[in-house]
Amino acid sequence: MDPLTHTATGLFLARCGFKRWSPLATPILLIAANAPDIDTAALFGGSLNYLHYHRHLTHSIAASPVIAILPVLLVRAVARKPVRWLGAFFAAWIGVASHLLLDYTNIYGIRLLLPFSGRWLRLDHTPLFDPWIWSVILLALAGPFLSRLVSMEITSGAARPSHYGRGFAVFALAFLLCYNAGRGVLHSRAVAVLDSWNYRDRPPIRTAAGPAGANPLRWHGIVETSDFVALGDVNLAGEFDPTRTEIFEKAEPSPAIEAARRTKDFQEFMRFSQIPFWRSYPAPEPQNARRVELIDLRFGTPHDPGFMVSALVDANARVLETSFQFGRVRPR
Repeated sequence: MDPLTHTATGLFLARCGFKRWSPLATPILLIAANAPDIDTAALFGGSLNYLHYHRHLTHSIAASPVIAILPVLLVRAVARKPVRWLGAFFAAWIGVASHLLLDYTNIYGIRLLLPFSGRWLRLDHTPLFDPWIWSVILLALAGPFLSRLVSMEITSGAARPSHYGRGFAVFALAFLLCYNAGRGVLHSRAVAVLDSWNYRDRPPIRTAAGPAGANPLRWHGIVETSDFVALGDVNLAGEFDPTRTEIFEKAEPSPAIEAARRTKDFQEFMRFSQIPFWRSYPAPEPQNARRVELIDLRFGTPHDPGFMVSALVDANARVLETSFQFGRVRPR
């Protein structure tokens, strides 16, 4: 999830009562709820390095106790005030766990089982940035402040109570839990709809559904058959028509694809990509060269790809160049 959601979750956990576990527990929780994203430092090694190390060991269950102790040490050193070490550690560990759980719900995924397994785990329930979650977070942040202004007006400036914001914090955390559970039910329905149809008389061999904007009833459908992939939106409030999906034929095996597959960039991307789609087409130069691309369909379409690795392969199946790109890129 995004930093706002993680930070607000840490604050709400503190307001729910975890701040009583230790002095300075609130700043510790705020930092701990974001601590696994320390791996963003991998960007300094380039985009492909970031792809390898983002949501890597710092997002694993095994490393979570180590990640949890770092915010405690940092806050203790900066504040130069005593903490209750056991309470501070467990509060920070809960903050780290909240980060892992939130990241697990979205389409990017998380490698929870490192270093024992590099398998990506994901629920596909929420987008990386969810406007409904943001709205409730802003309400829960603004609500206590406005309530305090009214209270001060009535009580002529009384001190802030120790339970400041607790009700709104409980509401926000309960919403996160119920919202993700509800989206999980809707996600299962969307996948079931995709599974229940044939596409050009071909049964699906794999289906997936990802969030499609702010409407929880709309999902991006991805269907893989033996010959092609079909992409189309599923609206759970209406009827699904499989004939309106967009069809993309799978690339035939070729020396150019096999040459690209052996490169470091493609090997790294294949470890990351959960729904890969290969395509190959003639390159304008050099003569008889081909452009090979591997796209992750979770983040775009062949017409409008998001995460993509590309290679230029000559007529002798030699890879002349490779590149990896985040974000939207122009297809051929």
